[in-house]
Amino acid sequence: MTPAARVQAAIELLDQVIEAARGNGAPADRIVADGLRARRYAGSKDRRAIRDLAYAAIRACGPLPASGRAAMLRLAGLDAPLGELFDGSAYGPAPVEPGEPVAAGGIAPEWLEARLSASGVAGDEAQALLARAPLDIRVNTLQTSRAAIELPLEGELLPVPEGLRFPNGTQVEQWTAFHAGWIEVQDCGSQTVCLAVAAQPGETVIDLCAGAGGKTLALAAAMQNRGVLLASDTDRARLSRLGPRADRAGLQIGETLLLDPRREREALAPWLGTADAVLVDAPCSGTGTWRRNPEARWRLDPPQLARLTELQAYLLDLAAELVKPGGRIAYVTCSLLDEEGTDQVERFLAAHPGWRAELPELPLGAPHGQGVRLSPLRDATDGFFIARLCRA
Repeated sequence: MTPAARVQAAIELLDQVIEAARGNGAPADRIVADGLRARRYAGSKDRRAIRDLAYAAIRACGPLPASGRAAMLRLAGLDAPLGELFDGSAYGPAPVEPGEPVAAGGIAPEWLEARLSASGVAGDEAQALLARAPLDIRVNTLQTSRAAIELPLEGELLPVPEGLRFPNGTQVEQWTAFHAGWIEVQDCGSQTVCLAVAAQPGETVIDLCAGAGGKTLALAAAMQNRGVLLASDTDRARLSRLGPRADRAGLQIGETLLLDPRREREALAPWLGTADAVLVDAPCSGTGTWRRNPEARWRLDPPQLARLTELQAYLLDLAAELVKPGGRIAYVTCSLLDEEGTDQVERFLAAHPGWRAELPELPLGAPHGQGVRLSPLRDATDGFFIARLCRA
């Protein structure tokens, strides 16, 4: 493919990403992967170049662009040689017309930038949300250790006990160590979250919003496969992926429980007042994960954010019923918005006498309100808010 043809292919993929963002359709990574797979004529270098162009254009735009072409013109305004490819050549983009729409820059839609700024995320801190993320793994101590494992590449040691970092795009899923269950792909920030739970062997631990179970596996390793570990979620498809992952990792103590939305308490009735620790990795805006999902900032609006904060409060209240006296909640969001983090902790403490916030001692992060914040700029992780709430 010619360079101009690559630009046009990226524009076509961007059109699909933008349309999906408007209608809450498929995520960008799936659209791009499917679109590249369908272009059988494109070689591996072409596909990589098209993908890089599409994502660079997504990161260059703040609000949702009008079209893929407008997004690419925004990127071309930052890269003069790219603009020269709008030359009308075969399979390439048409020449630029005077006054043609160009997408606006920025970090996010204006209302969302304002919310981030009010939460202390602006300037370089905000810009870092759109950088490319590295690839982190966690060595599974149910099978081996970071000191003992041998991998095809030597990874960078991370400050979390079993973490290693590799360049973006490293194909670790093809390694024998991955298929054997010796390693799991997990951001250093997520590994830090699991440290905040402080799960111990022999305890009863509930992962209330387990999803596909990445943190569940890390908790099982911390518990050394001793105790009781429950992974629950309302998403059947995501929770079903935990079983094969648990088998590969050698997890022996895990149970799964599918929940009905807003009827969770009924299913969890046998567990009320039994847990030493509950992890609430709550559904959130995902502002801390834009390095991996930059188009996610186009999908969020104020009503959706309000629904998410209401759900977070509901889940925290439910978690409080699951914890036995002397137990704890680790409340986590992959968001840097205060209404999803420190404001939720303040609301919870006001509504639940007998509970207190305890600042977890973690290898990364900085105090923020009554919790800890991880930021891409300072900690080179995804963005997280982490709080530990303790019952008397």
